[in-house]
Amino acid sequence: MSILEKINWRLFPEVERFLIEEVEVFLEGNTVASHLAKRMQEEASVRFFDWIDHMIVPKVDNIEETLVELRYRKDTELVSPEIPEDTIVYIHPESIFFPVLVSEGSRKEIAIKPDVLDHFIQMYGKDCKIEGEIYEAFRRAEIHSEKGFVLSAVERRGYAGFTSDSGFGAGDTDDYVDTQDSFYGRIRYFDRDDEGLEHTLSVVLERVSLLGKSRACDAFFRAERRYWESRERTGQIQRNRQDRMGLGWGNHDHHAYRSSRENFPKIITILEALGFEKREQFFAGTKAGWGAQVLEHPICNIVIFADVDISEEERDTDFTKKQMETLDTLGTVGMWVGLHGESMLQAGLHHLAARVDYESTRTTLPDYCAAAISPFSYFDFLKQSFTESDRRPVNSERLNSLLQQGHVSEDGMKKFLNRGAIGSHLEIIQREQGFKGFNQDSVTAIIHATDPRRNNE
Repeated sequence: MSILEKINWRLFPEVERFLIEEVEVFLEGNTVASHLAKRMQEEASVRFFDWIDHMIVPKVDNIEETLVELRYRKDTELVSPEIPEDTIVYIHPESIFFPVLVSEGSRKEIAIKPDVLDHFIQMYGKDCKIEGEIYEAFRRAEIHSEKGFVLSAVERRGYAGFTSDSGFGAGDTDDYVDTQDSFYGRIRYFDRDDEGLEHTLSVVLERVSLLGKSRACDAFFRAERRYWESRERTGQIQRNRQDRMGLGWGNHDHHAYRSSRENFPKIITILEALGFEKREQFFAGTKAGWGAQVLEHPICNIVIFADVDISEEERDTDFTKKQMETLDTLGTVGMWVGLHGESMLQAGLHHLAARVDYESTRTTLPDYCAAAISPFSYFDFLKQSFTESDRRPVNSERLNSLLQQGHVSEDGMKKFLNRGAIGSHLEIIQREQGFKGFNQDSVTAIIHATDPRRNNE
């Protein structure tokens, strides 16, 4: 499918019902998992369902026929030894639903996905044997087994299989640690943003040559989230809530970058070097003045929403490859970049979206001196809000440049200097019925509402 073709992501309520029933039976049979699910809801406002990496079910009661009827399909790209013996992997690529593994065994297993397995085990007070060495591509620990219901936890670092003895990533852990440190400590401030992005690309290509795309991608985005979190107070708050159980950011939904028109193709090139593939594009119309490219990593389960100002004439072109000319006026995205810099460089992610229990999170964030603004999506299948953003100081040289180009007035410049400008956000999101896409009208509304100029009045 061409990236210029519209993707209509479907809803799968019948699949959701099936999976929820399976999970509810599991929670009734495993008291430790049930207790964990309750703690996750009460202490962090997150849903156990959103943290499931995969489920293993016994091959009984025509389960394979049921999965096929629900539009699951066999994952033929995974071959032994990347799956346990006597096991078949079923995936649902049209949705966000987790894989279901059908096994010749008799037990039912649910594996959850904390960021770091050791942190989860320590915080949960369990002394569990971990399969796989620290920083390897796949690690697993059995948390609690009860009456044939097994709760386990897995840690993935650039690997899509299901066994810790596949050999993938073995022997490269020193390079992986060095790569993650290199990505986090990379230079982000340059006199020219294009030079900074060329430098970033060279670092990425060097690390991809050492680790491969998926391992390097995992290290890159762990570093990106850490940098974003260091500058995003509400992100710190929600992370701390989730870390009460050692969960980390295993519930990330998507990462959002904002880019100038001039540098947008460079951003896409960096992401493709890490192994990302293009999905749908957005164009919000002439008045809105923005477009976006969605990208997804086939191994790392990471989704990117990359924003840029575009014109009416560019809507039917592949604006990810075309070198776009400077416009006379800046849209919301261009103004944010003009004030803070490129997301891929000094500004960091514009937002990280985390899957949560939407209503509970909105209700409880004020208890932590944080708040979510009005929702920009509120449907049965998709609920989204940004959290309020702290203002960041704005570099005077950037403001002078915007003033000289006529993008801000002298009065506006003074206000930005005195008040700063809204920076990054945590996005809280709840998806239902397997919906994998984004609502264009809703995204247009929030982009308009968070324009730095509107918030400088």
